[in-house]
Amino acid sequence: MSMGDFIGIQPSELKFPFELRKQSSCSMQLSNKTDQYIAFKVKTTNPKRYCVRPNAGIVLPNSVCNVTVTMQAQKEAPPDMQSRDKFLVQSVVAPNGATNKDVTPEMFNREEGKVVDEFRLRVVYIPANPPSPVPEGDEEGTSPGTSSAEDDIKKSSFSEAVAGSLNKLMGNLPSSEGWSTVSKLNDEKASVIKQNQKLLSELELIRKETRQGQGGGVSILKLIFGLIVGFIVGYFIRK
Repeated sequence: MSMGDFIGIQPSELKFPFELRKQSSCSMQLSNKTDQYIAFKVKTTNPKRYCVRPNAGIVLPNSVCNVTVTMQAQKEAPPDMQSRDKFLVQSVVAPNGATNKDVTPEMFNREEGKVVDEFRLRVVYIPANPPSPVPEGDEEGTSPGTSSAEDDIKKSSFSEAVAGSLNKLMGNLPSSEGWSTVSKLNDEKASVIKQNQKLLSELELIRKETRQGQGGGVSILKLIFGLIVGFIVGYFIRK
């Protein structure tokens, strides 16, 4: 709190949240720590930009008065968000029983034997939506909004999906006894296929002999025999 001879002022500077095309307000508190009636008046270097309510009045003995300062909506931001505007709070002893209506500009004129207390406040602009800090260690091109928690969730989901697929695959695999049976069946199948191919070759040879008319009766028997064997082999293969 800044103390003058008559009143204390809180805060010592006026901070306005700054956002283009929007009004912004802040307040200050005037405290009268004396047993006298104190008249005050608030002035600014830029009266078109600010509205002060009340801009003048009486602070009763050992009491406080709240003053609201409203900054009009701005179309442009000042360079480097620095303001040159200032406020001046004047205070003077008023007659006992004085009211706000009794306060006049002449009361703050400097005259011989009169004490006019003055206190100056500077204006500070605060960005209404400051940018979020980028976490350290982020690589270039990484979105600032991506959090490590989201990465952990993605990694966890991927790991769970892989683990689930592996478990499903392992569950479908046969046991050691099953593997042995499968291997045996594959060997038998390969042997039958080999025999079938051999019989087919012999059958083709018999057909050629039949066409040439060689060994008539014997060739027909061989053909019938080959067909029977081929039928039996094919039956086992399908089974």
